[in-house]
Amino acid sequence: MKVKKIPLRKCIGCSEGKPKRELIRIVKNKDGHIFVDLTGKANGRGAYICKNVECLEKAQKTKRLNKALEVEIPDKVYEDLLKEIR
Repeated sequence: MKVKKIPLRKCIGCSEGKPKRELIRIVKNKDGHIFVDLTGKANGRGAYICKNVECLEKAQKTKRLNKALEVEIPDKVYEDLLKEIR
């Protein structure tokens, strides 16, 4: 019997490893465009965050998303994330 492994990803807010499906992915594509990737399959450098307002606030305050994607994150991305979480 094969056991299917669930891919775990680390939340940039709380640093907990969680199944990929429980997290929201933020992507920076090769053109430098940053966006919320609801499919989880867009090409580019990705970072993950819990569907939790506290994690989002912590990531924004500590600029962890900036560090993960190696770029300054526009406020619009944080606004989009907040809409998805709520």
